[in-house]
Amino acid sequence: MARAGVNQLFYITHVKNLPSILGRGILSHRQVEAKHVEFEPIYDAQIVSSRSQIKAPDGRTLWDFANLYFQPRNAMLYRVLAEKSPSEIAIVAVRPDILNGSDIFIATGNAASPLSDILPGHEGRKFIPQLRDVLGRKYWNEQDGSKRKMMAECLVPDLVPPDYIQTIYVADHEIADQLKASLSGYAVPVIPEPHMFFQPARKIELTRHLSIIDGDMFFSRLQTLTVSVNTVGIMGKGLASRAKYQFPDVYVVYQDVCRNKTLQMGKPYLYKRESAVDLALADEPSTLQKPNLETWFLLFPTKGHWKEKGDINGIEKGMQWVRENHQQEQIKSLALPALGCGLGGLEWHDVGPLLCRYLADCTIPVWVYLPTDRKIPDELLTQEFLLSRA
Repeated sequence: MARAGVNQLFYITHVKNLPSILGRGILSHRQVEAKHVEFEPIYDAQIVSSRSQIKAPDGRTLWDFANLYFQPRNAMLYRVLAEKSPSEIAIVAVRPDILNGSDIFIATGNAASPLSDILPGHEGRKFIPQLRDVLGRKYWNEQDGSKRKMMAECLVPDLVPPDYIQTIYVADHEIADQLKASLSGYAVPVIPEPHMFFQPARKIELTRHLSIIDGDMFFSRLQTLTVSVNTVGIMGKGLASRAKYQFPDVYVVYQDVCRNKTLQMGKPYLYKRESAVDLALADEPSTLQKPNLETWFLLFPTKGHWKEKGDINGIEKGMQWVRENHQQEQIKSLALPALGCGLGGLEWHDVGPLLCRYLADCTIPVWVYLPTDRKIPDELLTQEFLLSRA
């Protein structure tokens, strides 16, 4: 199965359930109830209940199967982490040869969705190569089906035996160290993998409110996300293209403000959309207990024409606007990319201190995201470099 692009399958659970899982295996919901196993739930009760009504081709319901994801970094995990701390969640990785079982089923997406097919193992194994492209994505969209397909499942009757468990993934090193101590009797490695949990790979706190982040801005859950744009209405690459794909309304507004000249160099446009990123990214978002109420987009021009290099002077004028207007515009938290770097051709050693100069005194949480196309030397990420020049 590794040749089919599947190296592990994954089960999402609460860290409190790990001793039971390592001892008994991963049980179906039916087996958990039959054996009276105490467990810490992580899923909404309504979602769990609905799966008891959905049948596999052999007549059993989804409650009769342990469900393993092909890609754990999906809309279900996003939903779980919208309501639980990353420190509470673990991802248990299972050997791929579980797919060789004669009695398994494979769902072509979220098994609870009427749009997904639940296939017997021999048919499902033929389908796995078709999942490669969507399972390799870093983000998803409801309209093109990627949100559902990234939750494709392997359904294993009754239980996944403990000897199939290969690895336990957690969100950071501190959690890993704690679990290694508490699970010392089990020979299963515990590995920190922040990216898998939508967490930054690194966070450098420069001030009480200002941090430098290595990660994915769109998963920050901050109120206002900044998107680098040009002033001619073209969202072709980079973060702008990502925003266009996941949030088409942002693209419509962007074209309007370019057309009527509202968006200009030195004058970003704040789109106060009345919907949160959570609603687009989370599975079953209508039942979220603690959704973000809104996600705004700050359309920040870094160049005139899309073919031009980033305009450092125009970026500085735009940052003046941010500093002078963020309070009256009621921005509560702000995420910014390294404006003008990457496709803009500017360098972090110029842009980083410039951004910090205007953000250092902000009294709201501000995260500045590092360029993704290169590694920034550690000496350019220090307080001394970024704040003394500010």
